[in-house]
Amino acid sequence: MTTITEVTVHDVRFPTAASGDGSDAINRGDYSATYVELSTDDGPTGAGFTFTNGRGNEITCAAVRALAHHVTGRTVAEITAEPVAFWRYLVADVQLRWLGPEKGVIHMATGALVNAVWDLRAKLAGKPMWRYLAELPTDELVANVDFGHITDALTPDEATAILDKGRDGLGDRLAVLERDGFPSYTTSVGWLGYPDDKVRALTRAAYAAGWRAMKMKVGGPPADDLRRARIIRSEIGPEALLMMDANQVWDVDEAITNMTALAEVDPYWIEEPTHADDILGHARIARAVTELTGGRCRVATGEVAANKVIFKQLLQAEAIGVMQIDACRVAGVNEVLAEILMAAKFGVPICPHAGGVGLCEYVQHLAIFDYLRVGTSLEGRMVEYVDHLHEHFLDPVRTRDGRYLLPTEPGYSATMHPESIATFGFPDGPAWR
Repeated sequence: MTTITEVTVHDVRFPTAASGDGSDAINRGDYSATYVELSTDDGPTGAGFTFTNGRGNEITCAAVRALAHHVTGRTVAEITAEPVAFWRYLVADVQLRWLGPEKGVIHMATGALVNAVWDLRAKLAGKPMWRYLAELPTDELVANVDFGHITDALTPDEATAILDKGRDGLGDRLAVLERDGFPSYTTSVGWLGYPDDKVRALTRAAYAAGWRAMKMKVGGPPADDLRRARIIRSEIGPEALLMMDANQVWDVDEAITNMTALAEVDPYWIEEPTHADDILGHARIARAVTELTGGRCRVATGEVAANKVIFKQLLQAEAIGVMQIDACRVAGVNEVLAEILMAAKFGVPICPHAGGVGLCEYVQHLAIFDYLRVGTSLEGRMVEYVDHLHEHFLDPVRTRDGRYLLPTEPGYSATMHPESIATFGFPDGPAWR
């Protein structure tokens, strides 16, 4: 019986700010990970993390340490027997929940621990996470979802029906992924801090490498946004998809005005066009861009949606045409399962947010699971890809012709190389001296 004996937390930061990697309309910083290792008495080490940005990492690390006692000493069998009870021990800690509740630093720290537990579960089963989830019986998957505060949008019986139906044709869908890989788009071409010549060169290279969907950052001066968008569209032609991401910087009316001009280059979606918590604002923008583009452009958001309730409201308000789950903004796999199932209920495709440190490694598993067992269609579904920092993971993502290849190693692809932890550990690693 495998017991978690110790929780170790590492503050790992990468100096990305100097090169402009990851730059957008609101964020400038060094990509960082609050990296968690769960030592066990007789099994593998569970690995998990939450993605942060620079100095914020020290706060998330402290939050993980404050929650660690809920995990230390527990057996994996105990956790899997009552997964929602375990999850609630973390998200409803009576002395820490006030700092959220169920959002922000405490929720992200919870996600790091919960994801590490799931990594451990998949490793003990000897399966990559996507396969572990896809092959779980329906009743076990439903038992891992906390339906609190979302039964007006999704009931356990509805989730059961979705997952049972998802068994039909699973083998055929798996064969498609084994043959073709999972559709993807790249954000590496259009960071806001890149000069025009670099944007053009990166776009040309990405197109030559097989990418037919690319995303750019907007939210700078409107004339600059349009100029950069024209550069990318001129390189990829009229058939490839061009997505845009404003990273919450616009007011609602400003978003509608700016998208009126940017409609010239036929955007496939506008991501985070306004404040992440503004459900009604997103809904108004969604109606406007639908009318403006004849339905060709849709609103996408979710990478910083704080919890399942925010996603519930976005779906109920018809505020999004694309749902962007994030693997570690919310409290780990359990909450993501609720989000994926709600998206299926409302008929909205999942396109996970990735990039950062290890997010691509994480979300590939979630997208594959969604296709195999929940959404059962590739229509409108893509995983974000950013070509940064994969070399620091033991099981990095692999792509071919703009598509993700199936992970094969057991676990959640979250384990980092010990050398990377030592080199980029803050503040004592050689990268920071």
